[in-house]
Amino acid sequence: MSSGSVSHGREVFAQQCASCHGDKDEGGVGDRLAGGRGTIGTAKPVRTVGSYWPYAPTLFDYIRRGIPQNAPQSLSDEDVYAVSAFILNLNGLVGPDATLDAKSLAAIKMPNRDGFVGDARLDVK
Repeated sequence: MSSGSVSHGREVFAQQCASCHGDKDEGGVGDRLAGGRGTIGTAKPVRTVGSYWPYAPTLFDYIRRGIPQNAPQSLSDEDVYAVSAFILNLNGLVGPDATLDAKSLAAIKMPNRDGFVGDARLDVK
């Protein structure tokens, strides 16, 4: 089973992600990934992984399938878990010594988890 640490994620982010998201996640070509908590219900919401995304495993999936944009699916699962851990750490959702795998990633309760409305249509399963 693969896993990745915040510290390894910091290294991978610097090599693979900072050119779009900035050295300190300040944004640039790519969006900011951290911050904005508590702004979703305001006139100027800041949508980031930590303020908007409802489920942490979605982060792994997004990174695994499409990041880096110039070479999607080129990161190992270990690197994807590590970058996920680093981004979640930037958002204050895991500690600096955290190591994530499938089980621990799924256990993270994202701040906006209950901010989405369910789909009551009968044909949606």
